[in-house]
Amino acid sequence: MPQTLKLAVSQSRTLSTLKETLASLEATTRQAASQGVDLILFPEAFLGGYPRTCAFGAAVGQRTDDGREQFLQYFKGAVDMGDTPLGGGDDWVERKLPLAKGQDRRGDGTREFLERVAKETGVFVVTGLVERSGGSLYCAVVYVCPKLGCLGKRRKVMPTGSERLVWAQGSPSTLRAVTTTIKGVKLRLAAAICWENMMPLLRYSLYSQNVNLWLAPTADARPTWWPLMRTIGSEGRCFVLSAISCVSRKNLPYWADGAVPSLTAVGEVDGINGVKDSSPAPASRHVRRRSTVTVQAGNHDLVLPSTEEESAVLSPAPSAPAALKPTKNSVGDEFACRGGSCIAGPMGQDLVEPLWEVEDGGLLVYDADFEDCERGRLDLDVAGHYSRNDAFKLTVEGLDITPAS
Repeated sequence: MPQTLKLAVSQSRTLSTLKETLASLEATTRQAASQGVDLILFPEAFLGGYPRTCAFGAAVGQRTDDGREQFLQYFKGAVDMGDTPLGGGDDWVERKLPLAKGQDRRGDGTREFLERVAKETGVFVVTGLVERSGGSLYCAVVYVCPKLGCLGKRRKVMPTGSERLVWAQGSPSTLRAVTTTIKGVKLRLAAAICWENMMPLLRYSLYSQNVNLWLAPTADARPTWWPLMRTIGSEGRCFVLSAISCVSRKNLPYWADGAVPSLTAVGEVDGINGVKDSSPAPASRHVRRRSTVTVQAGNHDLVLPSTEEESAVLSPAPSAPAALKPTKNSVGDEFACRGGSCIAGPMGQDLVEPLWEVEDGGLLVYDADFEDCERGRLDLDVAGHYSRNDAFKLTVEGLDITPAS
């Protein structure tokens, strides 16, 4: 029996509301289904949104009211999957967590929406999302099977840089790979989110589970990302899908540039809590005023009190470093993120090279022969015959990294 599946990566961007973004996910999944796709991957934080360019009014030792308001809008746009802050694990997957009195489900209906889309299209859906649980947000990935519904969900174990301001740390115990069969092809799939792919021990925890399909939703649009994906394909002898949003600055979510609209809850639409954007008006950005100014006096630097007028002249708003300034496409649109979704093979080969500056409609499709993963194990199996596991061992708190049967 052929061991081939059609895999897809969607370079989709987050839209203004969760309702719109879910509608976009459904439309893209149906488009993929029409092309015979068996599994599709959406970008990191696709549902809820990646907070690119957001400062949330924070500096070391200081937070502003405007920043808290920005966080509030971001928090409201996150999804509620009905999980607990600690993570319900199998109890969440099997719907064994307790329900609130009078409720027939946990969460805001996003889980049920995704399960319906997967079931109706026959496509296995994997998507990044920003999950709210208790009073915290988590960057997460959920695996949705057309037949069985949600097979698992995991949260990013280490948010990168400023992400740590708004995202909590997930549990390493959720790094368990998901085993499933699609059209007679046995898949052992797992997701490493963004810079988790740069964590050697985390990578090895997934290699140890004999993963043959590696999912890498990301927000990293640098040229260095592509060789990393090829390295993982070669190192793990697995197919690698990486999805990232391409978005121009003009299409960033309203909360990304500090605009704080008045929001009116409109209840549940198709099982999803929606919000209505009522003509957002830009909010002023708070720039911390310098309290001192340094001047030269002969061979000495003097630190003097600074007036507000001096601060305005001496402390203009900093410009972005050259490496972070947006690029422009042929029609002059500025990109906050240029995309770069790609697919690599189990020998590290180029299967679908990075897609740049395609903001809407970027769907990458590849027919993958999963016997190529076994062919590649002839000379390299980093968690097996090539591992020297008599000398080197890895343990992960709360996670059994032995391969599933």
